[in-house]
Amino acid sequence: MVGTVGVPENGGRDGHAHNLFEAAAAYVTAYAEDDQERLDEAAGWVSPEALSFGVNELACRAVVALAREHRRPPQDVARALLGLPAAS
Repeated sequence: MVGTVGVPENGGRDGHAHNLFEAAAAYVTAYAEDDQERLDEAAGWVSPEALSFGVNELACRAVVALAREHRRPPQDVARALLGLPAAS
């Protein structure tokens, strides 16, 4: 668990205090790779609220980057990633 945002309760004994964006990146990649051990580890780096914010920010940035790369509206990209039909 976490004492304050970015500071593990172990006092940072791993030698590195993780910020919410590092936690979000590690959490999402662990989830995508179905790695429960890394998922649990990343979830413990910051508070649940901070992790949620970081994952949301990562999702937004990813959709915007893909939309620019494919020259598509962000809404179309987001819907396609979720397997939804194009909005009318």
